[in-house]
Amino acid sequence: MTFEAFRAFSASNEWGLLWPEISMALLAFVILGLDIFVAPLRRSVIPALVFAGQSALLVIHLLSMGCVATDSMFFSGMIELTTLGETMRAFFMLSSLLVCYLGWIYFQKQNLPRSEFFAIVILVSSAMMLLAQSSNFVMLFVALETVTIGFYILVAYCRYSSFSLEGGLKYLILGALSSAILLFGIVLLYGVSGDSMLTASTGDGMNFAALGEFIAANKYNPIVLVGTILVICGIAFKIGAVPFQIWIPDVYQGAPTPVTAFLAVSSKAAGFVVLINLLRVPFASLTELTYPLLSAICAVTILFGNVTAIGQRNVKRVIGLSGIAHAGYLLLGVIAFLQGIEWAIWAIVFYLFTYLFASFTVFGVMAHIAGQEDENQELDHYQELSKKQPFLAGVLAIGLGSLAGIPPLGGFIGKLLIFITAFQAQLYTLLGVAIIGVVISIYYYFGWIREAFFKVLHVSREDGVAQTAPSRSLSSLRLSVVHRFMLGLLAAITVLLGVYQGAFGSSPF
Repeated sequence: MTFEAFRAFSASNEWGLLWPEISMALLAFVILGLDIFVAPLRRSVIPALVFAGQSALLVIHLLSMGCVATDSMFFSGMIELTTLGETMRAFFMLSSLLVCYLGWIYFQKQNLPRSEFFAIVILVSSAMMLLAQSSNFVMLFVALETVTIGFYILVAYCRYSSFSLEGGLKYLILGALSSAILLFGIVLLYGVSGDSMLTASTGDGMNFAALGEFIAANKYNPIVLVGTILVICGIAFKIGAVPFQIWIPDVYQGAPTPVTAFLAVSSKAAGFVVLINLLRVPFASLTELTYPLLSAICAVTILFGNVTAIGQRNVKRVIGLSGIAHAGYLLLGVIAFLQGIEWAIWAIVFYLFTYLFASFTVFGVMAHIAGQEDENQELDHYQELSKKQPFLAGVLAIGLGSLAGIPPLGGFIGKLLIFITAFQAQLYTLLGVAIIGVVISIYYYFGWIREAFFKVLHVSREDGVAQTAPSRSLSSLRLSVVHRFMLGLLAAITVLLGVYQGAFGSSPF
């Protein structure tokens, strides 16, 4: 029996289907090799290879999408090719490219190893691509831990910064805790199934489809319910949902700006793809449990993220806390999907893409304005940005406006689609909470824009006398043509997605 199972596994090993992940991994190893053997040229050759290699792989993947039949199982059910997975592959490749671009800016101000950073980012992104296609709990956990371990290193990458080291330690401890919760949930589900899952139609006890068959027949089993709750709690940590968000402010502030962007965009997106895949297949019959659980998490997450961001002055903490609120909006789409609104998945994917472009637009400006003390990025540093750097101020306003959901920017359409799915699913209470959250978010997003465009007087805590907050030397900042092109392109796409959705015009999911 074991031999036959091994033969079946080997016959389904179509490695060519994983060429994007394999190519990304090979690119990472080539970068490390060049760092060793071409040391004199590493500053010019390696960044060029990073950008050219990832750009080429992204273009090839976009051109090849649709050439392979989706909804097909490979590697004995460990990998499932779906339209969602193919789309998120492109998402993670694009995000990796933009994170490396931010890293290029960051390392111009820091005396830190560069090649290792680029290699880790690329490897983590390739693991996220596998995560999006996982249809087996072994595959899911291995890919997820590869991502998590990479982030342990990246968060603490600035080793001479106490903030970065502190953030890395907190992420390590809480990340290990979340992994333990997730793994314990998986063990409970697998353990309670016994031998019954081994005779399922898929022939693999850890496969999502096999697990779904068992859960559908035993959905009132207490151990099944506890295991499901633990798995969802483990995923909630990855997306930064309440009450598993405690790590976000300190980790986002301490991590290097490119890593903060990586966590805010890619890590959150990976968590939601895993959550959707779990709710679509193994937990499809547990709506009576997942609907109230996710609804409670959604409402509290939206309110907590927006309310706690109001009083923040550190912009990295603002982004982190607002990102919690964005996780709540995305959960609203997930709940709408649970209620039978199939196109809610398309709305979630569109929201993720608008969030990606808007976030990297803002992080691009932050990377340029930040000094060597990367964790020390305050709203005060953006005072009169429009006078000293009008281009950066304009780009910043577009990015923040999109995150706030202001028309006609892409973020507005993303939120509108999520809200429409909630309305169709009759989630009126959650929709009301989400609208309140959007109104609150306008205050702190536009507070940031106000600092950039107007001269703001602040009251000193010592003597209560109004005085102008200190600002960085922005007048001496010079942007190259490449930087202007990249930031302008991100801002233009953010605007374009608000007026023309193009390839997103119809739902393929």
